[in-house]
Amino acid sequence: MKLNKLFDKAKKTIDERGGVEALKADAQELKGIATGKGSLKDKAKDAAAAIKEPGAAGGEKGEAAGGDGSPQQP
Repeated sequence: MKLNKLFDKAKKTIDERGGVEALKADAQELKGIATGKGSLKDKAKDAAAAIKEPGAAGGEKGEAAGGDGSPQQP
């Protein structure tokens, strides 16, 4: 595979997932999941769910903390 073809494929994938800002948000969400509490199995499930929804919010505060991503009631 030529290098330019690889770059084009990576750019297309990033654009399909919402652009560079969404990619940064996804990376932060995955970092939160990885450093949060919970078993490795739970972290893997949360990370897989986060990747399926590009640029989606909610994983950093909810799932990474061991919750289900829903807002907490006071």
